[in-house]
Amino acid sequence: MSPAPTRVAAVSDGIFIAFEGGDGAGKSTQVRLLASAYALLGRSVLVTRQPGGTELGRALRDLLLHGDHMSARAEALIFAADKAQHVEEVVRPALAAGQVVLTDRYTDSAVAYQGAGRALGAEEVRTLQLWAVDDLLPDLTVIVDISAEEGRRRRGAVHDRLESEADEYHAAVRAHFLALAAAAPQRYAVVDGSLDPVAIHDRIVAALIDRGLMAANR
Repeated sequence: MSPAPTRVAAVSDGIFIAFEGGDGAGKSTQVRLLASAYALLGRSVLVTRQPGGTELGRALRDLLLHGDHMSARAEALIFAADKAQHVEEVVRPALAAGQVVLTDRYTDSAVAYQGAGRALGAEEVRTLQLWAVDDLLPDLTVIVDISAEEGRRRRGAVHDRLESEADEYHAAVRAHFLALAAAAPQRYAVVDGSLDPVAIHDRIVAALIDRGLMAANR
């Protein structure tokens, strides 16, 4: 696996944090908790998600998650289009304004879901994603880790097009997330998603403090 490029968007004092992990991991809960923690420190926080963080993204999200069958390559290209629009319209302006940007999913999801899960090639999908976002990487990517079986249990009977894939698919996605983190430990924090949400939050905050991305006096 090629080393991740350094963050190239030194546009401001903004902080960019992405949350990744399998479906049902509890990422949205952790995004909300961290947004509240940063707000208590007096920081302006922007919470967003991918796909779906822009008007175009919402239309693409509906196609991706609820549309009819599409080819794996078409799926990867649509995810890349969403991220290109999202970064230009939402993320870069917020960072330039000095905000903390918290996103529920970013480029690593595409690399894991389409590159590994769809077997399109992680390096090929990663190159496409980085081109789409003009090499903008998060300051930290938090991976909320759960097993494929636990994710299925939490999701219950309602599944979108990707969630309905077999456990083998979700296991491949999980393995790739963990491989990404192992290859670049300073840019990733892996937390056990089976823990209580408050315990998970505390571990995320500790990782941010350790990397100088959050003040210790909360």
